[in-house]
Amino acid sequence: MKFFDRKQEIAKLERIDSLSHEVAQFTVVSGRRRIGKTSLVRHAYKDSDMLYFFVARKTEADLCQTFIESIRETLNIPMIGSVKHFSELFDYVMQLAKSRHITLMIDEFQEFYRVNPAVFSEMQDIWDRHKDEAKINLIVCGSVNSLINKIFRDKKEPLYGRQTEMIHLRAFVPSVLKEIMVEYRPNYTNEDLLALYLFTGGVAKYVELLVDRRCLTLETILDAFFERDSYFQGEGKNMLIEEFGKEYGTYFSILSLVAQGHNTRGEIEDMLGMDIGGYLKKLIDDYGLIAKQQPLFEKAANKNVHYAIHDHFLRFWFRFIFKYSYILEAGGHQRLRQIVERDYSSYSGKVLEAWFRDTMTEQGTFTRIGYWHDRKGENEIDIIAADDIDKTVNFYEVKRQESDIDISILRSKADTFLKATGQYKKSTISHHGLSLDDM
Repeated sequence: MKFFDRKQEIAKLERIDSLSHEVAQFTVVSGRRRIGKTSLVRHAYKDSDMLYFFVARKTEADLCQTFIESIRETLNIPMIGSVKHFSELFDYVMQLAKSRHITLMIDEFQEFYRVNPAVFSEMQDIWDRHKDEAKINLIVCGSVNSLINKIFRDKKEPLYGRQTEMIHLRAFVPSVLKEIMVEYRPNYTNEDLLALYLFTGGVAKYVELLVDRRCLTLETILDAFFERDSYFQGEGKNMLIEEFGKEYGTYFSILSLVAQGHNTRGEIEDMLGMDIGGYLKKLIDDYGLIAKQQPLFEKAANKNVHYAIHDHFLRFWFRFIFKYSYILEAGGHQRLRQIVERDYSSYSGKVLEAWFRDTMTEQGTFTRIGYWHDRKGENEIDIIAADDIDKTVNFYEVKRQESDIDISILRSKADTFLKATGQYKKSTISHHGLSLDDM
């Protein structure tokens, strides 16, 4: 698959590169696994001699030998003798950058915790001593959010505050998924487009896997997910076990319940028989896997709170793959596919709401986008999008089929919302239906 999007990030990296010829730059590129961090940096600097270090799970001495080869090949500098500590090589590169410009990328930076945690304090000392004279563009990438946050946002850590820029890479937005479909399946249907969004969440690696196999219809995407030994079936576990460590079982149970619709703290605690406050906080703040959601203009901070997995791939994985893993273990791949097909209409209907919210967010034409329901659950509005500048508010009902939309019911719910919240009294109000046809 060819390279798509990332125009803003590339422009930022180009600006950073220009600055680094005068002042040392230290950029942190973060984002969940498979999101395309390495591809982004390589693409942005494809015309430069970028020195690339990948922190594999080896001994520090073995890593150093690999890094030495990279220095020889990229910078055309013969190095004699063996080096056993990364700090020696980093110091060498920083001193070399005083006489020539160097772009250095260190990938999977958080893995130094396993190799030698002292590397972070050693790098801090070397950076502080040489940065004022070095012409270096240092980029570090990391895919374990909790560790990257710890390294650069924990005041107790040696590299806290040393970065000059932060880039957090996110999933492809709806317009980019459309571009990809136009490029590789120009006769796509909106059902196909929704399936690509639902199953991949716009994660670059997952999209690439489907594009390369030309699996870009709902039917063929299901084929890719439920064939025996599918890459996607083990991906959720492979991706998250390292994040959670020994307590992954508890985190997986919480995420599975949230994915199934048990999305209040009380519900989850009742089903697990334990307090989960600390786990929820880490899932939100450290791991960035779930979001705390409240209806618009809910006054009480702890009332009417629901939790949601905002990564669509992981939401699907926990809802179906993890929940029914026993079926896969029994060889029932096609049986599980039948369950997904049975529930697909209702499940994809909620994802369609997210598609339209993401589309509105991408367009940037509103100052507030959210949802609302009363505490009894009797009135629910799928999307409320307001512009506080133009004094307009739009209420939306989202259904897969246009024929299922009833604007009169939406008007009634909107009136209830306006009375309950006391908001938008002087705004221009409109009511709309959105369906697959509007994608």
